Formats: sequence, C-alpha cells, structure tokens
Amino acid sequence: MSIERGQLRRRLLTAAVGIPVVIVCSLLGGLAFLLAINLVIGFGLYEFYLMMEAKGIRPRKAVGVAAGLVVSWYVYFQGGVFSGLFITVVLFGVMVMELLRVDGELAVFHISTTIFGVFYVAWLGSHIILLRQLGEGASAGDLGGSFVILAFSLAWATDTGAFFFGSLFGRRKLIPRVSPDKSLEGAIGGFGAAIAAALVAKAWFAPYLSLVDVAVLGLASPVVAIVGDLVESLMKRDVKIKDTSRALPGHGGMLDRFDSVLFVAPLIYYYLRFVVVESGRIATGG
Repeated sequence: MSIERGQLRRRLLTAAVGIPVVIVCSLLGGLAFLLAINLVIGFGLYEFYLMMEAKGIRPRKAVGVAAGLVVSWYVYFQGGVFSGLFITVVLFGVMVMELLRVDGELAVFHISTTIFGVFYVAWLGSHIILLRQLGEGASAGDLGGSFVILAFSLAWATDTGAFFFGSLFGRRKLIPRVSPDKSLEGAIGGFGAAIAAALVAKAWFAPYLSLVDVAVLGLASPVVAIVGDLVESLMKRDVKIKDTSRALPGHGGMLDRFDSVLFVAPLIYYYLRFVVVESGRIATGG
C-alpha cells in the first residue's frame, strides 16, 4: 500500500482543523465539550446503523441515536433518575417496536444491533467524558483536559504511525481476513509512535505520568487502538463497505476516525483512576 498524494493532503487538512478543535474543547470542558462528544457519538451511531442496514438489518436508528446521546448526558450529569428512566424506556421501547414490525423477521438482529450500537459507540465514547471529570478539581489544577488530550494523542499517534509505516514499509499482513491493508510493519510503527507520544505527553502536558506509566500506556494503548481499528474493519468487511461515510475528507467517516479512541479512552480512564489517582499521586474531585 502506497501513500496517495491526494488522500494524504485531505488527511492533513482534516487533521489541521480537527486537532485544534479537540484540544480547545477538551480544555474548555463544560457544555461545549459535551456537545462536541455528542456530535461524535450521534454521528458515529448513525454511521454504525447505516452500516448494519447494508447487511440487511434494520435497527431503530432514531431511537438508538437518542439513547446514545442520553447515555453521554447520564455520564456527564453523573447519573440521575430521569436519565436512567429514559434508558430503561428505550430498551423496552425497542423491543415493543419490533412487535409492530409487519414482517417480524430477524427481530433478534434488529433489537440486538440497536442496543449493541449504543454500548459500542455511546458507552465506550462516554469514557472521554469520564476522563474529563476525573481530572476536575485535581490538586495540581484542572487536569481533565490533559487526561482527554492524552487519550486522543495515544490513539491517533498509533493510527498515524501505523498508516505511514504501513504505507511505506508494509509487506506482511497483520490479519488479512479482517483487513488486507493492515500490516505487521504498520503495527510496529503504531507502537513506536504511541511510545513517542507518551514521552512527549509526559514532558509537555502530563507530568503526572511516571516513566513506568509511559511504558505501560505506550505499549498498552496501541494494542487496544489496533484492536479497535480491526473490530471496525471486521464489521465493514462483513457488510462490504470501505468507509462508514465521507464526513471527514481523507479519513472516511466519524467512526473510521474515532474507532481507536473508543477503545483507548476506557483504557486511559481506568489506568489513571486506579493506578495514578487512587495511588494518591494526584488528588482529584472526580
């Protein structure tokens, strides 16, 4: 696989716009941050449901997207009986709506796909919000934005390293039955880029990381990032599409760009929470 100049130009232009937006929203927090994550979750869920329709499954798109957004609000506002009630109603509603479908065929697929999309995109994506909240009120200042940027940095560094190394040096296929374009060399490049990103993060905006943290996250993040990328590739290959949409020039769809983040954000959240925060190295109000 070689790098096509037009695609590379589009990727760089999209990154030049998208990365500053991610940084600014992460640092601002508040409703601007929530709305930005809602955009990712809502659009990503819609792309997921369109992808499933290409397989002949008919999920309840509007209900699923609404439920996914409420999951993120539930997390942001730290629970609440009304959000929990809404999610419960949605789960019941999806099943009851299947009773009204005329043909009644593949009901279990329609129901399970609608609900799986909420967990896959919305619940995993809501860990970005949990990261922001974990760092609020930290003894060293508001570190929530730093936690979020760390997750994006490691996920996208893996993607970028894998893309360039795979394009330039890729020879041996990683898992060809899942994704014929992904190579072992690309994966190695992703690991190298993630470790470099972790070191830069420690020196620049994440001094709370020890060298052990850098090593652990620099090695674990590319593992889950690559798994997240392969999981989405598996689904796209199953439904025989290349990109989930053309929303982001040079990158494909929202889900194509954030598939690795959906897996890296939970890793970073639970590591920081149980290893860094609860060890007492950082005192937070999150």
